[in-house]
Amino acid sequence: MPARHHEVSRLEGFSDAVFGFALTLLVVSLEVPETWDKLMGQVEGFVGFALMFAMVCWIWYEHNKFFRRYGLQDAWVTFLNSVLLFVVLFYVYPLKFLTSALLHDFFGLGPDAGPSFKNDDSNGSGLMLLYDVGVIAIFGTFVLLYQHARRRKAQMGLGALDEITLRFGLRSHLISLSIGLISLAIVLIQPNFAFIGGMIYGLMGPLHGWNGYQGGKTLALAQKKAAAVA
Repeated sequence: MPARHHEVSRLEGFSDAVFGFALTLLVVSLEVPETWDKLMGQVEGFVGFALMFAMVCWIWYEHNKFFRRYGLQDAWVTFLNSVLLFVVLFYVYPLKFLTSALLHDFFGLGPDAGPSFKNDDSNGSGLMLLYDVGVIAIFGTFVLLYQHARRRKAQMGLGALDEITLRFGLRSHLISLSIGLISLAIVLIQPNFAFIGGMIYGLMGPLHGWNGYQGGKTLALAQKKAAAVA
């Protein structure tokens, strides 16, 4: 069995605890409503909570997938993992505010007294700048983790099929990072067109779908060739 297959390490256990704490921070501000109207306001606010919950779970899934596949525990991985956890914790409240404000302003969801950019000094460019920096930090860290795994592929005993999975996993995070960088460039160069930077993120679905399709196709072809040789 390759050395990378292992029981859950202390590093992974610590990371899971931090992700759990991040999810806890999403609901700590919720209080028992005193009236029916406040209850309905909180119910509407759960849409934003669901989006944030899904986002944190997605990051956790990508984190778990990396450590389950490669199991690296050296100093560089530990440092990058710490950076990732710090960014996740730091951005919980800002992204919670941003999500709630967007849902309130554009869809009328959430309590009237909730976050709103219409009644705040913040603007669209500041919103996108904050979001872009978070995306770049998170997926930039994943890119560094996968590049490190690629450098250590011989030590981990990765086979041809494993290398394909690693390559397309790295490409997936490069796609997310690139979209964040493009959006950030738009916001910095043309702040009045910050909404275009937000629309750029709509490309994530199609691009990740294309990358997943190409990865699956390449892996299936490699498996077919390996079976023919055997």
